[in-house]
Amino acid sequence: MGLTHIDQHGRASMVDVTGKQLSVREAKAEGFIQMSESAFRMLLEQKHKKGDVLATARIAGIQGAKKCADLIPLCHPLALTKVAVDFELIPQSHQVRVYSLCKLQGQTGVEMEALTAVSVALLTLFDMCKAEDPMMEIYGVRVLAKSGGKSGDWERTE
Repeated sequence: MGLTHIDQHGRASMVDVTGKQLSVREAKAEGFIQMSESAFRMLLEQKHKKGDVLATARIAGIQGAKKCADLIPLCHPLALTKVAVDFELIPQSHQVRVYSLCKLQGQTGVEMEALTAVSVALLTLFDMCKAEDPMMEIYGVRVLAKSGGKSGDWERTE
């Protein structure tokens, strides 16, 4: 099988999905940010100077998913019907898990949108907390599951 984003002349090309069947597509992704105890405590107590960190990161993640085609070359602009960004606060390790869900009925998958939602939310958390802890670490950004389309459904099992 050849590369899908390269034309017969070796040039970058957006994949033509015109003939693909419409199906409900869904993708879930996650990522983590680890911060100092003081930065985490400020997050819990909503004491960061930039305001409501989690609310801002949620909105940023949703906006990121909607702008994915503007950020990632050759991604199709998609009419997303659902974008959700949620957080799990992990006090014992001063981490925040960011989780996203993207969904639509269309001709191509939404994995890139789910990954972008997580990434932008994590970057926003970093930006809003960096005054207290510039040494934070973002890691573990990955797709957890996808459904719909010709390649079928799968879910990360580890």
